[in-house]
Amino acid sequence: MLWLKTFHILFVMSWMAGIFYLPRIFVHFVEGKEAGQDVDRLAIMAKKLYGFMTIMMMLAIGTGVWLWLAYFPIAEGMGWLHAKIVFVLLMLAYHLWAKKRMKEMQEGHLDHGGIYYRWANEIPLLLVTIILILVVVKPF
Repeated sequence: MLWLKTFHILFVMSWMAGIFYLPRIFVHFVEGKEAGQDVDRLAIMAKKLYGFMTIMMMLAIGTGVWLWLAYFPIAEGMGWLHAKIVFVLLMLAYHLWAKKRMKEMQEGHLDHGGIYYRWANEIPLLLVTIILILVVVKPF
């Protein structure tokens, strides 16, 4: 079971690395385009990064479900797990939001400015912080 936990953590870390960096590419794309720079390479980078982080996301969720099934049925005092699942679902929603933005980049545009994407980059940090607190502290 420790090997499974190790790989789950590795896949989550890899997914988060991508999900933290992709919005930074959005910022550089928007600001570079406004400055008249060639930003085609950033669109290629975003597509490749999104592919990598999607694979890591699927592996993270797969190993997470495997861990959950290993401990099924859920015993009392595991309300933190239900809350964690809600925040993981919110992270998945963010992942899909990033996919839409990445597809816009492939079309040569993004609909918001750099400040918007800087603030949007804080959402996964907030979500992962809450998830970590729930997993480590297990407040309920």
